[in-house]
Amino acid sequence: MKIRIKGNSVRFRLTQTEVKQLCERGYVTAQTHFADATFEYAVRMNAETTQMQAQFKNGNITLFLPKALGQDWFENDRVGFEHYQNELYLLLEKDFTCLDNTTEDQSDNYPNPKLMDKT
Repeated sequence: MKIRIKGNSVRFRLTQTEVKQLCERGYVTAQTHFADATFEYAVRMNAETTQMQAQFKNGNITLFLPKALGQDWFENDRVGFEHYQNELYLLLEKDFTCLDNTTEDQSDNYPNPKLMDKT
């Protein structure tokens, strides 16, 4: 799982395995370990919400996705979900392979539709 924060925008990108885990278990988490602390970011399904919401608590970020929206996300072609929580823009999307060269492991990313259009 990747997270990108820029200004009042938070974007989560999930690999195929992570989307499947989110749909099956209801959550997916990742951590970044610093010398004296661990930063955790997570996406969780929530049956009680109707819109995506983010929470920043104890230095960790959790994005809540309504279960009604995301429960079959692994099985469909929907790329992602977006929502404004006041001034905070939230985006959750499937992670596609990059079009440029990168050293990052992309073996579990979704095939990039732009690459498929070139055939």
